[in-house]
Amino acid sequence: MFVRICSAAILASVLLGGAARAQVQFQPPQTSFRSLFKMPDPRGEFVRLCMPHMVGRWAHPERVCGCLHDYAAATVEDADLREALLRGISETGVPTIETAWVPPSKQAEIGPTFTKIAKPTLQCMFEPATNQ
Repeated sequence: MFVRICSAAILASVLLGGAARAQVQFQPPQTSFRSLFKMPDPRGEFVRLCMPHMVGRWAHPERVCGCLHDYAAATVEDADLREALLRGISETGVPTIETAWVPPSKQAEIGPTFTKIAKPTLQCMFEPATNQ
């Protein structure tokens, strides 16, 4: 009887030990909260919204839209003006800033912003991309 109890105890410990070891070794894949809810890429979303306005006007509308985004993002330092400019391009296909999109204190900067981006905009639209 004692041998049976010891055998049952040894068998139980082996089975439970194996299950515990399996639990310790199993690690679910590491996912972060951020990876579960990925935010859309702002540049990709901009190009997606911009492209319908460029189709038929340019041979490679995605390149033109991407170029406009990159120059606007790099050239316009002010976040409000940059956001308004990107909104205008994505909604119309041309650099546009509605005064209602910009705080009143920054509306005087709309003209200088267009001057700043004029040459890069023309380059995006009319100069061939040499490295693409």
